[in-house]
Amino acid sequence: MIVVGAGVAGVACARELADAGIPVEIRERARVAGGRLASKRFDGRPADIGAAYLTVDDPDFARVVDGWRAAGLAREWTDTFVAYGPDGRRTVPGPMRWAAPRGLRSLVTDLAAGLPVVVDRLVLGVEPGPAVDGTACDAVVLAMPGPQAALLLDPALAASTRAAQAQQWTSTLAAVLRFPRRTWADFAGAFVNDHPVLTLVCDDGDRRGDGEPVLVAHTTAEFAGRYLLQPTTAAPAVEQAVRDLLALPDPADLVHVHRWTYAKPTSGPGGTYHLDDDGVGLAGDVFGTPRVQTAWLSGRTLGRELAARLSG
Repeated sequence: MIVVGAGVAGVACARELADAGIPVEIRERARVAGGRLASKRFDGRPADIGAAYLTVDDPDFARVVDGWRAAGLAREWTDTFVAYGPDGRRTVPGPMRWAAPRGLRSLVTDLAAGLPVVVDRLVLGVEPGPAVDGTACDAVVLAMPGPQAALLLDPALAASTRAAQAQQWTSTLAAVLRFPRRTWADFAGAFVNDHPVLTLVCDDGDRRGDGEPVLVAHTTAEFAGRYLLQPTTAAPAVEQAVRDLLALPDPADLVHVHRWTYAKPTSGPGGTYHLDDDGVGLAGDVFGTPRVQTAWLSGRTLGRELAARLSG
């Protein structure tokens, strides 16, 4: 059994299979697990460049998050953001948002503990059988955005190809901005509405709990689309947009821009996961509201279904 993709959905799926005694291997093309729960270190300090936080309302996922809290990996961050729009700045209450002092990637690493994860492993194709790069397996799960999965799938795997192609995703750029000092008004995170560049700005020092003068900004899909080929060239425009929005007097002393070609699903095939008679499954946050919890539930539920099928 092979799971392709070591994000939260893929790892949750593999965890269920392993716990049921099904031999499983995770293959990940990146150097580390995490997927869109990505963190990057700057001078030894992590900054979250993928998902901004996680929210919890499913009791099963709540138990997982409680385990992360007990281990010191997750903490309650804030239930209040601000919103910037044509009517100015206002406070927006909402659900409790959870953050990870060591970066959200650390949560996936913890979930993957003890699982066979092969990183730096580029999968080139999934063929009928199913088979992954010519190696036969009982089943395969593609835990990745549909446009990426569609590139791997042999067209003969018609049901999975249709399910992958039914997904639509938007792009974003995530920019880490480190300043020489904190000069912004107190806020945890800000939704930015009707802006030509920005959609979200988070105080990463507040999110991390160390008070460092670091902000992380996410851009609109339209803005990102102009810079996908050369994302680093967007840095000056993103920095200026953040400084203008928050009225910051100091320029940043570091701006790092990360490209997410497939950042957020906007439409999908429905259901909690996809699994067809060919033994090919798809999982991720496209199967529901785009959230970390949705990805975990999709992978976990698909893992249970596969375990029942393969054990029967």
